[in-house]
Amino acid sequence: MFSLDLLLEALLFGVLLGCFYAAVSIGLSVSFGLLDVPNVAHPAIMVLGSYCTWLLSARTGLDPLLAGGLLMPAFFLLGVLIYRFYYETFEKRGSEAGVRGLAFFFGLTFIVEVGLILAFGVDQRSVEAGYIGRSFSLGDYRIPMRMGVAFAVALLLTFSLSVYLSKTFTGRAIKAVAQDEPALRLMGANPVRIKQWAFGIATGVSALAGAMLIIVSPVEPAMDRLYIGRTFCVVVLAGLGSMTGTLAAGLILGIVESVVLMQFGASWAPAVAFGLLLIVLGIRPQGLFGR
Repeated sequence: MFSLDLLLEALLFGVLLGCFYAAVSIGLSVSFGLLDVPNVAHPAIMVLGSYCTWLLSARTGLDPLLAGGLLMPAFFLLGVLIYRFYYETFEKRGSEAGVRGLAFFFGLTFIVEVGLILAFGVDQRSVEAGYIGRSFSLGDYRIPMRMGVAFAVALLLTFSLSVYLSKTFTGRAIKAVAQDEPALRLMGANPVRIKQWAFGIATGVSALAGAMLIIVSPVEPAMDRLYIGRTFCVVVLAGLGSMTGTLAAGLILGIVESVVLMQFGASWAPAVAFGLLLIVLGIRPQGLFGR
């Protein structure tokens, strides 16, 4: 039976869930949306960030968010190395780079997942913090503080990357590199170095996204499979490369998934992302906020 209270609760939880989806998708929005690199390994690298966050937090007692922030420079360097290998091995060789690169990133996903299983086993891992397991009141509703943290981090990431991409020379070069490389060279920028830098940023952001992931729920090595559809749905729904669109698309996915969960049960929720993805590709391939 339809209930207005349940609908309002689903909408509220959907907003929080959508901001979390935006936070874990924004790195993919840079690597796939702006650079046209088929980085299907993004969720696996994010899960790697979760395990590194857990390890650093358990060893030092640091807050998981702070641990994720401290891991960002190391993941930035990892992203630079991954893109350099991808460029020298695939992209540099011409038109078949997309298909071969897709196989490369699938292989990278497999390596990361198997490596995590060998290093940590298949048991779930979780972190501790003062805001995990606690909630606050918003009218008649109880809001998990961990989802409120995800909400704040999503807004911060969206704002920071939007300002960086629109107000700095390197940021504008990142937005231009997939559109017209020859023109970018005439402006004195090296497209390969720009892509390398941008992929490093996308991978560095994945470390913080991994920290958010393990704050919201326990993680295990194969969890990347749950998020590959959701992250690509958010990026395509947003319009490739749109940071504010990524936030809006995350909200749309979170709200729709939450309402479907309320009305039809948990078994239908995973199909929401793929359903939205197919609808958007069929009706508006450039995305809701793309140009």
